[in-house]
Amino acid sequence: MRVAIIGSGPAGFYAAEALLRRTDAVVHVDMFDRLPTPYGLVRGGVAPDHQSIKTVTRIYEKTAARPTFRFLGNVCLGRDVTVEELRKHYHQIVYAVGNEDDRRLGIPCEGIARCTPATVFIGWYNGHPDYRQAQIDLSVSRVAVVGNGNVAIDTARMLLRTPAELEKTDVAAHALEALRNSQVREVYILGRRGPEQASFTPPELKEFGEMEDVDPVVAPEELAGCAIPESAGNTQQEKNLKILQSFAARQTGAKAKKLHLRFLVSPTEIIAGADGKVAGLVLEKNRLEIQPDGTVSARGSGETEVLEVGMVLPAIGFAAKRIAGVPYDEKARVIANEDGRVVDPVSRAVIANEYVVGWARTGPQGLIGSHKGASAHVVEHMMADGAGLEARELPDREAIDSLLRQRGVQIVSFSDWKRLDDVEMARGERRGAPRDKIVDVGAMLALLAQH
Repeated sequence: MRVAIIGSGPAGFYAAEALLRRTDAVVHVDMFDRLPTPYGLVRGGVAPDHQSIKTVTRIYEKTAARPTFRFLGNVCLGRDVTVEELRKHYHQIVYAVGNEDDRRLGIPCEGIARCTPATVFIGWYNGHPDYRQAQIDLSVSRVAVVGNGNVAIDTARMLLRTPAELEKTDVAAHALEALRNSQVREVYILGRRGPEQASFTPPELKEFGEMEDVDPVVAPEELAGCAIPESAGNTQQEKNLKILQSFAARQTGAKAKKLHLRFLVSPTEIIAGADGKVAGLVLEKNRLEIQPDGTVSARGSGETEVLEVGMVLPAIGFAAKRIAGVPYDEKARVIANEDGRVVDPVSRAVIANEYVVGWARTGPQGLIGSHKGASAHVVEHMMADGAGLEARELPDREAIDSLLRQRGVQIVSFSDWKRLDDVEMARGERRGAPRDKIVDVGAMLALLAQH
C-alpha cells in the first residue's frame, strides 16, 4: 500500500512510524513538505532556549531511515502538485499540515505597525523562511503579549532573555542581533480569564522565576478569590496557582527586566501614537461567568484602563490554512473531519482514503508527545478502511518525481536535508551554538545544487 503524508511535523512523522511498523501490511510512505527542511514546529516553533525538546527529531530520523520511507521536501501541495494528482499516485493521503494561520483579536487598529501576531515573531526568531524578513522593532521599552498559553510564555521569555542566554541557543542570527540591541525592559502577559483558567504548563511558568535578569511580577489582587484545594495541588491548575502565589509573595527585586502577569482583561482597542505605531492598549476588565455546560467564560464589565506599551503581540491561537481541493471546516478552522477521516464540510459524508492528523485535525492542542497516540489512532482507521486497496494499480512510485521535475521542482530528499543539517551544525559550532539555521529557501537549494 502506498501512502502520501503531507507535512513533516510530529503528527506526520508519528503517522509514518505507525504505518511503517505494521506487520499486517507492507506500506510505502512518501512524506511531502513545502519547505526543504523537515520537522515542522519542532524546527520552526519550539523556542530556541528549549533545546532538549528538539531531541525528539532523533526518533523521526529512525523513521526516515526505513527503506520504505521517502521525504520529498520543497514540494507544496496546491502549487507544485494537486490533491487530484496525489489521488492517482497513492492509495491513501494523510494531511499533517498543522495550523499555519493565526487567529486575530478583531479590534480597532490591529493592523498598525508594531502590532504583530506572535506567530510571526516566533517564526522570525526561529529562522522560518516565511518570516525571516518580518519587521520586528525592538526599540520600545514595554510590550504586551495577549494570550494565556505556552505561545505567550515563549514569546515573553524570548523578549526578556539576556544576550548571553540567547547566544547558547539556535536562535536565528538576524534575530540574535536584533535581540542583543533590544530596548524591551517590561513585558505584560494578558489573559481574558482568571489565573485558574490559564493554559500555561507549570514548568514553562516556573521558568520565569529562574531567568537571569527578570523579576516576575504578580499583584496579589490578581489572585484574589483563587484558593488552592487541600488536595496537595497536583493538577496543572493547582501547580500554576502555587507558582503565581510564589511570584506574588516575592519582593520586587533589582533585576533589570520585569514580567507582569495580568488576568481578567481583554484588549478592546490598540492606540496609535503620533507616528502611527502602537502607543497603548485599551483593556476592559472582565468578570467570570459559569455557563450552563460548566465552562467558564469572561464577560466585559465596561470598566477600562489604558496600558502604555509600544508593541502588541497577540498569541490567541492558530487555525489551519485552506488548501485547494481539501475540505475545510469554517467554524472549527481545521480540515473537515470525523475522528481523523476527512469529510465533506456540509454533508459530513466521508471522503474515501483521505485522513488528517495533528493540529489540522483538532486545532492547536496537545504537546508534541501527545500526537504519537493520536496519529496511531488515525492509522488504525486507515488500516480498517484500506482492506484490499493495495490491489488498485498505481503508476510507478517514481512517477510522482518525474511529474514534479517536469514542472521544474527541485525535490529535496532526506539525505539532502542531512547535508543542510551538517552545514547548519558546523555554522553553529563556529558561533558556539547548537546550530545556525539557513533561513532562505533559495540559499538552501543553491547549496544542494553545488554537488
